[in-house]
Amino acid sequence: MKQDPAKKAAGEKAAEYIKSGMTIGLGTGSTAYYTILRIGELVRGGMQLRAVATSAQSTQLAMEQQIPIISFDQVEKIDLDIDGADEADEQLQLIKGGGGALLREKIIAAAATEMLVVMDASKLVKRLGKFPLPVEIVPFGWELTFRKLMALGAAPVLRKKENDVFITDNGNYILDCHYGEIAAPVALHAQLNSIPGVVDNGLFLHYATRLIIGYEDGTVRSLSR
Repeated sequence: MKQDPAKKAAGEKAAEYIKSGMTIGLGTGSTAYYTILRIGELVRGGMQLRAVATSAQSTQLAMEQQIPIISFDQVEKIDLDIDGADEADEQLQLIKGGGGALLREKIIAAAATEMLVVMDASKLVKRLGKFPLPVEIVPFGWELTFRKLMALGAAPVLRKKENDVFITDNGNYILDCHYGEIAAPVALHAQLNSIPGVVDNGLFLHYATRLIIGYEDGTVRSLSR
């Protein structure tokens, strides 16, 4: 994997917030990748941690890095969740799910005391929506769910991988919805999740506590609430 200095800077900076004894959430994506590598170095250096991961991909990487992965029945609380984003605004509202793990990511984010979002500067926007909003749906009757979203102006596209329908780790489909701009994220989140067949959507509105933004020169800045 070719190194990206902005993503690497943000990913590694996030690891500085980890303290020994924590239970942490490991996100999915090209920036979280660098965080997991750095956490692996900390663990091999003697730091005591336990982790849960948001995807099969992140679980595999964590195991390769010798990070102790625990099952969810062992989790009493998650101290810190570190994950990426496809878009974020300065109010710390996010679009996630480009990698297809939005449901697991949201479950872990909701259980975490704090959520750090690692990203390169290109992901910071004034208003969400240029990145297509992923909506995870159940396969049963997906065509009806698709038509409902079409009627609501979502311009959905069924996600595919090569020539096959993309299947999430939960066995679901994803509809990528093209809004251009999302003027009222809270209202849209509620509207989408009220549709039968929709499992959840990629708007993360009240989870992030800090954005860690990396730049091409290797510097970082953070925004917090």
